[in-house]
Amino acid sequence: MIPKDTIDRIYAEAIIEEVVGEFLQLKKSGTTYRALSPFSSEKTPSFYVVPHKGIFKDFSSGKGGNVVTFLMEHERMSYVEALKWLGDKYNIEIEETKPSEEQQQAASERENLGVVVNYASGYFSDVLWNNPQGQTIGLSYLRERGFRDEIIRKFDLGFCLEDWTAFTDTAIAKGYSLDYLVKSGLTKQKGERNYDFFRGRVMFPIHGLSGKPIAFGGRTLRSDKNVAKYFNSPESELYHKSKVLYGMHLAKGPVLKEDLCYIVEGYTDVISMVQNGVDNVVASAGTALTEDQIRLIKRYTKNVTILFDGDAAGIRASFRGIDLILAAEMNVRVVLFPDGEDPDSFARKTPTTELHAFLKDSAEDFMKFKTRMLLGEAGDDPIRRAEMIGELVKSIAIIPNASRREVYIQECSRLVGITERTLMLELNKALRANFKREHKTELAGVEIPLEKPREVEEQKLDVQHQERDLIRLLLTYGHYVMKLPPADQPEVKVKRGQKPPEKPDPIEVCVAEYLLGELEDDDLEFSDTRFRQIAAEYTGFLEEDALPPEHHFFTHPDPELSSLTAGIVADQFTLSENWSVRHKIYTEREIELLEHAVKSSVYKFKLRLIELRLKETEKELEVPGMEPEAQQLILSKIMVLNRAKMTLAAQSETVIVH
Repeated sequence: MIPKDTIDRIYAEAIIEEVVGEFLQLKKSGTTYRALSPFSSEKTPSFYVVPHKGIFKDFSSGKGGNVVTFLMEHERMSYVEALKWLGDKYNIEIEETKPSEEQQQAASERENLGVVVNYASGYFSDVLWNNPQGQTIGLSYLRERGFRDEIIRKFDLGFCLEDWTAFTDTAIAKGYSLDYLVKSGLTKQKGERNYDFFRGRVMFPIHGLSGKPIAFGGRTLRSDKNVAKYFNSPESELYHKSKVLYGMHLAKGPVLKEDLCYIVEGYTDVISMVQNGVDNVVASAGTALTEDQIRLIKRYTKNVTILFDGDAAGIRASFRGIDLILAAEMNVRVVLFPDGEDPDSFARKTPTTELHAFLKDSAEDFMKFKTRMLLGEAGDDPIRRAEMIGELVKSIAIIPNASRREVYIQECSRLVGITERTLMLELNKALRANFKREHKTELAGVEIPLEKPREVEEQKLDVQHQERDLIRLLLTYGHYVMKLPPADQPEVKVKRGQKPPEKPDPIEVCVAEYLLGELEDDDLEFSDTRFRQIAAEYTGFLEEDALPPEHHFFTHPDPELSSLTAGIVADQFTLSENWSVRHKIYTEREIELLEHAVKSSVYKFKLRLIELRLKETEKELEVPGMEPEAQQLILSKIMVLNRAKMTLAAQSETVIVH
């Protein structure tokens, strides 16, 4: 672990424009720097660096943060790797605290396994290129498959000799531990006998994100149907198959650049696609997609296209994994290859330009594809059609975003010929079932609300914008002092000839105390859990009669929180006119009218909440068969909310800056 005082020194001495300038061409623009986004293709610069705050913001991708975050996003470094990189650049000596005995043991295990696997990868490659058996069997097979020598070297392909113990004997003679040879799965033991697990197989090293080999897949060249075509390394401290995607070490840059990831099934699918110019491709290597693999892809893009051959059973088996992608709020498309073709065979026989055109033109939204496929299976059978509709609705219910669910319901209605109302009823059932399943230990006869109409979702979004602006004000001006008039006092009657009493002095209070106090007085809290964390930490400082250091949140040990807060503060230096017009949020010259700006933002936040609650309460009146007493109660609630709305609207009526 790196001590906190060392981390603080790194943040204090690192100059963000210097660091970013090593990777991007920055141009000065007032007090900020601008550049073309490194995360997407664009013609107009939308990447900003704010030197005096030590933060950056990329509006094309939404990414933002501090100098460490930039290295993590752009160079795909870990948090510790980024700190060490900056330490080297600014000559800051980093002395890590000694890890616990358990941590040392786990690190030692991973390190030793890594050394063994790395040696094995080089050994198998050497056998392929320089051993007569490797050349005759392994290299000939790969060339017959159409793989060029440079692509074979790019993926570090190799061959394990047919001999029972050739690899194991050589490794032990070189000083490698038998214990780690066994733990890595390279050597198997049967009684007192050791033998090579992958003997006689073409070797496909599986690499981690850093490019180092962590495991292997081995393909047999025998035609014996009783012999498994592929063997894979067992799980170890080094290799967890559910968290790894084949080819990701090469694909991460192209995926980031193209903002798209192609997913195929096998090793040779990836290799053939890359050989034909499609670099943003990875493989699940024969396993169903997992949540960890999906999270890995999402670090680089939210857009996924899955490449299928014509095998209906294989497509069906992939549906669950695709549902996980939908649940992660990612965009999923599907490409179906002609009968008898798979990504490997199709890529080998198709010219590069035609392959790219085919992938682009054939990509179909997954829900449309699934609907079409299930319709074909169901035919005119009413029972199977009902089952099909239920399956489609369950997939739609997995999608977190309500607007996207509504779009899919509309599309599904058009394709299957069933009314949107009917499908929405089924969707609400599925949503309730999902909610109860996820919160079964928390529910006690609670009624789950129905799907809200889009207008309510839009109001929720507006509330979120106001929440974000309050947090921006807190982070930017929390320590500034506001002068507020004292609380209203009873009127003092003055007799004739007497001087009226002097007006009491204004009360001085910091912005953070006022803002957080207003929310606490009305028992309000932020809907975003990260905003609640920021407010809670700030409140903790205030309770100790202190204020957080200026860069406390920008250099927070939680990288996600530091990225979020830095991005929010960067907004005010680069906000577009559209932001001001749409959300009534103004930042220009607000320092000159700080009291007004803070009050107005608080009032607008409360007003948006009241409007949202009013809309939700009005929807309650639409429930059929409501008793008059219940209806009157709801009407009374609406009346109270309308009065509160009018009061808040009057308080927040004045615009800060015109």
